[in-house]
Amino acid sequence: MNKLILALFALIGFSVATCARQKQDTVMTPAEKKVLIVCFSATGTTAKVAQKLAQTAHGDLYAITPEKPYTNADLDWTNKSSRSSQEMNHPETRPAIKGKPVNTAGYDVVFIGYPIWWDLAPRIINTFIESHDLKGKILIPFATSGGSSISNSVATLKQTYPELNWKKGMLLNRANENTLDACISQME
Repeated sequence: MNKLILALFALIGFSVATCARQKQDTVMTPAEKKVLIVCFSATGTTAKVAQKLAQTAHGDLYAITPEKPYTNADLDWTNKSSRSSQEMNHPETRPAIKGKPVNTAGYDVVFIGYPIWWDLAPRIINTFIESHDLKGKILIPFATSGGSSISNSVATLKQTYPELNWKKGMLLNRANENTLDACISQME
């Protein structure tokens, strides 16, 4: 009887150790995660930050390019009739993206970069999110802005797409080593 109990305990101990080892093997370190940096940049400012982030995070870079490029007149936020003003005043607007969608299947982490427009992400970011399968991925927003914080844009993205795994995100106006590292640390 004692041998049977000892054998049973040994079997249980072996099973627990095996399960623990398998669980440990499936947890990826940040360095093992496949990273995609997605960026919309109307003037090039956010694109420069995205390039630095891609280098620092060892990720692939994908530029969200509007089918119809934005002109300076389109971006005139003081003109209520400008294209960007009209898009931002109509939440259902989804500007078309030029080219083929990026295959997000192999990525664990997707950084989504954009300039802040009217305290929000531009509507083309919604186009990107809605045309790609991002479920199960870590999504980290980053932005550039002349005066707004990233907080409201991230809160709105989280509210609009609650089924996605959003992290806090960061405003990266000054994309130095410390701010890039802080943004990347959200992958953990």
